Amino acid sequence: MKSEGIKIIATNKKAYHDYEVVETFEAGIVLQGSEVKSIRRGSISLKEGYVKIKNGELILTKCNVSPYSASSFFSHEPLRDRKLLMHKREIMRLQGKVQEKGLTIVPLKVYFKKGNIKIEIGLVRGKKQYDKRAEARKKTIEREIQTALKGYRH
Repeated sequence: MKSEGIKIIATNKKAYHDYEVVETFEAGIVLQGSEVKSIRRGSISLKEGYVKIKNGELILTKCNVSPYSASSFFSHEPLRDRKLLMHKREIMRLQGKVQEKGLTIVPLKVYFKKGNIKIEIGLVRGKKQYDKRAEARKKTIEREIQTALKGYRH
């Protein structure tokens, strides 16, 4: 996602480790002023966050946005639920997939796009423990091959 006008603020590495990403979507996020300042500073954690569909709306839950230190005592609640903005048609499609296939929606990235804060959410399926081990083994082998090839010069 290295196109012009996009600056990645935070990624959810745990999600890529624990889940197999089936499909990704871009959504807007409803924020308070102090939250925007805090996110601009990079004080957001997506690790424990997930997205639920409630009354036809996407709600981002358990996503920690640290309080902005320079704000007044009317600062935001760090773990509050935040509404995500997507087209109704996309939300209904997501809801259908989550209900029928047992998939989950998790936040993957937060980034700036043309001055607006956007969030990339993923439709994911949980990985089994043996899948995680096989992936780790594969990465280790690839790393060993790369180091062996670096040592081998003509």
